[in-house]
Amino acid sequence: MKARHDSICVFEFGASKELVLRLKDDVDLVQSITEIAKTKGVKAGTFTAIGALKRAKLGYYDQRSHEYRETTIEAAMELASCTGNVSLKGGEPFVHAHAVLSDEKGNTRAGHLLEGSVFAAEVHLTQLEGPALERKYDKATELMLWVPE
Repeated sequence: MKARHDSICVFEFGASKELVLRLKDDVDLVQSITEIAKTKGVKAGTFTAIGALKRAKLGYYDQRSHEYRETTIEAAMELASCTGNVSLKGGEPFVHAHAVLSDEKGNTRAGHLLEGSVFAAEVHLTQLEGPALERKYDKATELMLWVPE
């Protein structure tokens, strides 16, 4: 069920299935979650992940220029926190992930996780049942955001 309030679009879902994944060395975190979502038919979901990455690419969306700025981290980092969702974009599962990474001194880097080469990772993916959660172009932000049908 979808409802519109003055400033919020509300989508109601129920948890359908819980998937627990262990990702192996050298796979890409975002790509792996996307592949599992396709294989298992996840059209809407949420996930968390912890572990360690060998390297990563983070993004920051510049609200003025409407462009992503990317930073590549070519170092081993702890995946201190990673959270995100799965929805549809162009009819295919799309993973939107944000991460907090920490180095050996506890210094952190955070942002939109574009890529992450796994050293070791554990993922908890919750499949949701409900309406189609489709991303469509939003003119105000120039992003692909959830839009109620």
